[in-house]
Amino acid sequence: MRTVRLPSGEEVPCLGQGTWRMGENAGNRKRETDSLRAGLDLGLTLIDTAEMYGEGVAEEIVADAIRGRRNEVFIVSKVYPHNASRTGTPAACERSLKRLATDRIDLYLLHWKGDIPLAETVAAFEKLKAAGKIRQWGVSNLDMAEMNELAAAPDGDACAANQVLYHLGERGIEFDLLPRCAGNGMAVMAYSPLAQGAILANPTLAEVAARHGVTPAAIAIAWTLRHPNVISIPKTSSIERLRENTKAADLHLTSQDLADLDKAFPPPKRAARLAML
Repeated sequence: MRTVRLPSGEEVPCLGQGTWRMGENAGNRKRETDSLRAGLDLGLTLIDTAEMYGEGVAEEIVADAIRGRRNEVFIVSKVYPHNASRTGTPAACERSLKRLATDRIDLYLLHWKGDIPLAETVAAFEKLKAAGKIRQWGVSNLDMAEMNELAAAPDGDACAANQVLYHLGERGIEFDLLPRCAGNGMAVMAYSPLAQGAILANPTLAEVAARHGVTPAAIAIAWTLRHPNVISIPKTSSIERLRENTKAADLHLTSQDLADLDKAFPPPKRAARLAML
């Protein structure tokens, strides 16, 4: 599988597994755990989660899925904005570590910007990194102005990634944020690359999928991966869909494919407010 190089030089899979909405229904727990394990077997060793997902239960599901395989996995988790203070961040991190049953988080993100200054959160992240509790840190749902604020903070240039909403139907980051991150060697993590299914019935997407003999979902994911610094993290609890989605990592979209998709889903012509879920 193609990899994406983080600013530290570490390389991670371009295609990972999301866990948003996992842990919200106890009856789905085994299915969700089994799906994550199957993903690991397919090479999807980057797993994204957050203390918000299922109010911590998603992190516990990740712990179940990676038991005995921790060293294979690159764990991404996130801190709530209201917890992201100088003292709140380490406390939240300790709770996540306990739920994940691990001694370190590979990439720890600020879930979105709240009232706490970014400089304070960065200082807390750097202390956690020095203590070995996290290996790298980043942000999520930060727009251009917020990224400028981050860059001005002490150690703000150590940010490894910005996780944002990105799919065929929501391309606003291509105008400024995506090039900005690429120019700084920063990864962009695309969450909800399938728009929660909203784009999958598009006839052009179906036509491109038919050319390649894959599902529209695989094409939609592959489209996000056409950028060398983008990591895509679709979520599914279906092993069948997981296998289909994984084909995206090996797809090469032709210039005709991309032109057709641009016509169906036009790229942005001006800066726009950052979309988020």
